[in-house]
Formats: sequence, C-alpha cells, structure tokens
Amino acid sequence: MRIFVTGASGFIGSALVPELVAAGHQVLGLARSDAAAQSVAAAGAQVHRGSIEDLDTLRTGAAAADAVIHTAFIHDFSRFQENCEIDRLAIVAMGDALAGTDKLLIVTSGTGGVHTPGRLTTEDDAPNSPMPRVSEQTAEALAAQGVRTAVIRLPQVHDTVKQGLVTYAIQIAREKGVSAYIGDGLNRWPAAPRFDASHLYRLALEKGESGVRYHAVAEEGVPMRAIAEAIGRGLRIPVVSLTPEQAPAHFGWLERFAQWDMPASSALTRQRLGWNPTGPTLLTDLANMQF
Repeated sequence: MRIFVTGASGFIGSALVPELVAAGHQVLGLARSDAAAQSVAAAGAQVHRGSIEDLDTLRTGAAAADAVIHTAFIHDFSRFQENCEIDRLAIVAMGDALAGTDKLLIVTSGTGGVHTPGRLTTEDDAPNSPMPRVSEQTAEALAAQGVRTAVIRLPQVHDTVKQGLVTYAIQIAREKGVSAYIGDGLNRWPAAPRFDASHLYRLALEKGESGVRYHAVAEEGVPMRAIAEAIGRGLRIPVVSLTPEQAPAHFGWLERFAQWDMPASSALTRQRLGWNPTGPTLLTDLANMQF
C-alpha cells in the first residue's frame, strides 16, 4: 500500500517509516524542513513537503495515498490548547480527503486521555479527560460521517533519548536540583518501547479494521517513585516526596499528570493484532541513557 505518514521524521515516525518500507509499503512522508525531508528520504520514503498547519497539503497527501497514519503533534506545552486545535483541524482535513473512499485513517491519541480511577484503562473505555486534545473524539466524529478510522493510544513511549512525559520530568528535575514524586509515589504511568509502538502502527494498518482503539502498552504501569529514583540516579541528585500542595510549584503544568494513577491494559490489542512487545522496559532505558 501507499501510506501517507504525518510526523514522518518525528520520534514515532522515524521508527515507523523504515518499518513500513521494510514490509513492502510505499511511504509518502510529510516533511516541514530540509532536515526533515532528508531524514524521510534517507528512510526510503517519498517526501511530501508541508506541515500539519497547511491543510491543503494534508488533503493532497491523504488523497494520494491508500491509507493515512497521523503521528504528528506540536509538543509545545506553552501553546498546548492552540496545538490541540491545530491537531483537530489536521485530522478533519485528512478525513475530508478520505470521505467516500474505503481508505483507513489511523489517528494518534494517548492513554492519558482516559481516566479510570482504581482500575486499568482498557481499549473499550471512551475518552473522558478534560484536556483540550480531542484527536480521538475528532476521529469518532469522522467515523460517524462514514470515514474509516482507527485510534492508537500511546503511553510513555521511550528509548534512551526520549520517554514521553518522563522527558519533561527529567528537565524539571535538572532545573530544580531534585527528582520528585508526589505522596507515596505509587501512582503509575504505562509505557512502551519506541520500536514496539511503531510496530503496532503497522499491524493496525495491515489489519485494516475501523472503529477500533488500540493500546500501545507494553508495561501496564510503572510507579512514579521508581521513575523519580531512576532520574535521581541518572542526574545524581536527591529524590524527594512532595505533598500535593507542594507539587504545583515543582512540576508546573506536569503536576496534574505527576499525581494521576493511569495504568492501562493492552490485552485486547494483543488479542486483535498478535502484538507482542519485546523491547526494554522504561526503567531499563532510563538506566542506559546519557543524562
């Protein structure tokens, strides 16, 4: 198949594009800059110049492909609400281009968009977070209009360079001089290695089901205290427990996530796709990274 991939040179996309090419697919990769274009071409994909803010570019890319995988997102949390709206408009534009066809649009969401206190979040749980990112809800609205959509929820996707929200916790710990967790630190974040997460996108594409949610979860939940301790060891700084009242001053915008217990299951995803993640754990990658 010919696949249009947004975020083709990004953290997920740069692993996904070679995965698709090796499986025999043709890839049309969105690239905003010359450096991104070089990276996409080096991975064996055709370059489609533009950005997720250029809706006409997104429409032409989607129309030229047999399926679309949307992994791009602007990770500037100082403009989070604005970037969530950019994401929504991008999904709508690509969905419009696929309307009336049998082509699949795979949209990226996050396990953090679903909050199920006291139990594991599953693929059957609908998004219920008050966060402004509505990629999943937008995909569902398109599906109601006849567009074939599927959603992949990402946890803390990691390697030895980046680790999802943990990356920002590392930055904060470096700035503050201490690595912190809240309370007993037993609240958990789910996680998955980058190449296992990328492999899941390909399996979802080739399965071709619409109206489904997949969880790219290799570890159901890693305790925040263990994450903070790994960061402390890496940075060689103290590890401290904060009260909920102290947390906002330390964590800033990350404070809400830092105290959430949000473990997630991928049992249904593994059953549907035969996905079997084999990569390193989050704590292993943190132990092996160069701080």
